[in-house]
Amino acid sequence: MTPYKDRTDNELIAMLKGRDQEAFTEIYNRYWAAMYAHVYKMLRSQEESKDLLQDLFSSLWLKAEDINAETKLSGYLYLAARNRVFNLIQQNKVKNDYVASVMKFVSETDISILQRLDEKELIKAIDAEIQNLPAKMREIFELSRKENLSHKEIASKLNISDQTVRKQIQNALRILRPKINGIPTATAILLFLR
Repeated sequence: MTPYKDRTDNELIAMLKGRDQEAFTEIYNRYWAAMYAHVYKMLRSQEESKDLLQDLFSSLWLKAEDINAETKLSGYLYLAARNRVFNLIQQNKVKNDYVASVMKFVSETDISILQRLDEKELIKAIDAEIQNLPAKMREIFELSRKENLSHKEIASKLNISDQTVRKQIQNALRILRPKINGIPTATAILLFLR
């Protein structure tokens, strides 16, 4: 039998589609370094590059049956990585634009209005909405916002990836924002920012 390292990419794809873990390992070993260099050139962040590659290779394993056996593997991986980088850049741009608009709103809001807000009621209302989140999402969100743990610290504590932590926090914010529309916006948003 031909060793995995001597197999062609197309053979490895066919084996991967059959859920062959050694074929996946060979693909990972063959392409990880090149993909890391490619992604790092665009992101300039070791942590984000590694998270993105973890997501990329996880997706390769999970969606192996969807890959055409005749696909050029290197091209498939480069395209998938590039798309993930563009998505991440867009998410970061949206986040930065959002933070800038919040800061502008806060700076333009009369300070006397903010001082009149009943902070205890506000925190109580937000906490009630947080309690309605799915259990794992709530745990991650509270570790981030209440215990001020970094994504890396949460990932280590819960034995999950940084990317999972990041996605769970984004999903929690996506769920919570519409539900707190009745709460004074500037203060509510400030509680979510770190």
